[in-house]
Amino acid sequence: MRRLDVTRERKNCFVPTSEIIAVEETDLNKKQHNSGKWQKMAKPHAFTVYYVKKARNHRWWCSDVTFWCVDEQLCNQWIQALKELLELQKARPKQLLVYINPYGGKRQGKRIYEQKVAPLFSLASISTDVFITERANHAKDNLFEVNINKYDGVVCVGGDGMFSEVMHGLIGRMQKDSGIDQNNPKAPLVQCNIRIGIIPAGSTDCICYSTVGISDPVTSALHIIVGDSQPLDVSSVHHNNTFLKYTVSLLGYGFYGDILKDSEKKRWMGPMRYDYSGFKTFLSHHCYEGTISFQPAKHTLGSPRDKDSCRTGCHICRQSEQQLAEQRKKCGLKHEEDEEEWKVIKGKFLAINVVNMSCACPRSPKGLSPAAHLADGSADLILVRKCSRFDFLRYLVRHTNQDDQFDFSFVDVYRVKSFQFTSKLLEDNESDVTDIGKKHFGQFCRDHPACCCNIANSTWNCDGETLDSSAIEVRVHCQLMKLFARGIEENCKEASRNQSRVEQLL
Repeated sequence: MRRLDVTRERKNCFVPTSEIIAVEETDLNKKQHNSGKWQKMAKPHAFTVYYVKKARNHRWWCSDVTFWCVDEQLCNQWIQALKELLELQKARPKQLLVYINPYGGKRQGKRIYEQKVAPLFSLASISTDVFITERANHAKDNLFEVNINKYDGVVCVGGDGMFSEVMHGLIGRMQKDSGIDQNNPKAPLVQCNIRIGIIPAGSTDCICYSTVGISDPVTSALHIIVGDSQPLDVSSVHHNNTFLKYTVSLLGYGFYGDILKDSEKKRWMGPMRYDYSGFKTFLSHHCYEGTISFQPAKHTLGSPRDKDSCRTGCHICRQSEQQLAEQRKKCGLKHEEDEEEWKVIKGKFLAINVVNMSCACPRSPKGLSPAAHLADGSADLILVRKCSRFDFLRYLVRHTNQDDQFDFSFVDVYRVKSFQFTSKLLEDNESDVTDIGKKHFGQFCRDHPACCCNIANSTWNCDGETLDSSAIEVRVHCQLMKLFARGIEENCKEASRNQSRVEQLL
């Protein structure tokens, strides 16, 4: 039996066993027995099946249906048969480590978990060890100490910052246990087999939205319960052979870095601080000069400007990963990087963005790069050159509609597997980065003398956290980790259109 035929209120639906949450024997009390069609049965026996019900916009609910009959033995046989089918779902977690950030977003993380998520985990017979963080990097530090092998997954309750903390802890723990030096930018990192679940409860939940299709705690909890698994590319960021950060969504310099730096000073404003800082940064219209070098991702099948969005079971991610593995098997990682050509671009930029995923959110349903893929071993490098405020506004507006946001003469986009950036200030000065800031403090911007803006370097926005470095090296690690997700599921129109494209490729 692979699915359950449910008849309820004259409507039939088919539920795959992979989406059944739990089966429980139901006690029919006297009130239930005397109501409706059950009143004709002398001693009814019943069991309730809890299952995933899919609604619009990728939202999932926990629904249930009760089956009843007069034969107690038959009822017990059904219960036993369904429970045995659920036991065969080996991908489902049984023991989870849960980290809750009680301070993120609107400080609702603990309440969201206790009221919406914990009851579902209990229903699905999932045991949990809950850890409430008390400071920054508390979860990351704890992951280096706990017996990680006793858990089937790690769940973070919070925003993108909380996910980043758990991700750094897990990846760092795996490399430490495997004897890998994270400070070596060319080191092949060990994949993390322990999946991460995201319960959205922050100011921004971009990663959850881009991998599930909605920022909803119940939906995310159900993806964890049914044991979904979605591979995810991770990019490492280094400076002078020193590890700085990992990133899975946005690494932004210029516009998005300036927004984050300014908004960090206004946390008291809550989520509104992003609107205020965004408007302020737009008016300042700073541009930054530097040199960008990158290696094109030749192993990928798609391109940033095609219409093949990353969806559940993405064929581009699957085949790109296979081609990358074959390429590395033939050449070896070191040989491949030495032989691969680097492209160099110099100029003045309003924004330099590197994204591993679309970075979609409710305000920008398509994201920064609509065709970016979650697990193809590449990132999309988006360069927004110096232009007028009006043209830059036109570019930003296209993130909210269906127009091609790359169709501008001042916007370039490339699919890359590695990337380097050095600011003009660092190129012109041999001194340390901190000394550069001191030397140029108070120097007016040559491009905008009226605004009296400082031409010091911008800040990197690394998955919502600030990162100060005038020279970085970024490398994409294909499918380094896994999430409790399945990617964004296609609607009927998308499925038909993409099937036609696949047939054309074949």
